[in-house]
Amino acid sequence: MTADIRFDDNGLVPAIVQDAQSKEVLMLAYMNKESLEKTLATGETWFYSRSRQALWHKGATSGNVQRVVDIRYDCDADTLLVLVEPAGPACHTGTYSCFSRALDGAARTPAADRFAILHELEQIIAQRDDERPEGAYTTYLFEKGVDKILKKVGEEAAEVIIAAKNRSHEELKWEAADLLYHLLVLLREQKLPLDAVLETLAERHAQKTSKETKKA
Repeated sequence: MTADIRFDDNGLVPAIVQDAQSKEVLMLAYMNKESLEKTLATGETWFYSRSRQALWHKGATSGNVQRVVDIRYDCDADTLLVLVEPAGPACHTGTYSCFSRALDGAARTPAADRFAILHELEQIIAQRDDERPEGAYTTYLFEKGVDKILKKVGEEAAEVIIAAKNRSHEELKWEAADLLYHLLVLLREQKLPLDAVLETLAERHAQKTSKETKKA
């Protein structure tokens, strides 16, 4: 299974670890053949420490293990992309991602996409889930659990209906934004990526288009 991977002269291959839900890059580490095989066998990430010259299991001491969802490799077969569900912060400093600082100190530039805020919000929610900062509303929702989150989704859906009946664009946009936020929190709690929902929409659209083409 690992025969296609091109390890370097030291028997290592870089592994980029990415949150399977938010798509945020969490960390970069290295694997040798043994750590890759242990990762595949256990379903959790194992790496090779170049400084200690030893295998290490991510989260073995901190509890912040990473459950592997998928492992891919690039066109040259010399770099791995490991998609995971993290049980806590990826960085030893306690941050969600090791890549939390900009070289020039500037804030991140959002993608030139009108839906970029959904991606950004999904990342923030994932970060809140892993780090659980005290006093954050999202932390409160995750700690209260699925029943509280479901209650909020129901309340916000009802408020969207009321706003629409009131024919108030101002009211509707605020309530719709609240509904989208709480829906993203629910998806995170359920470990269901937003991408999966979007893929379902795309599949339905493709099926509908195919049927209409056949009728024509």
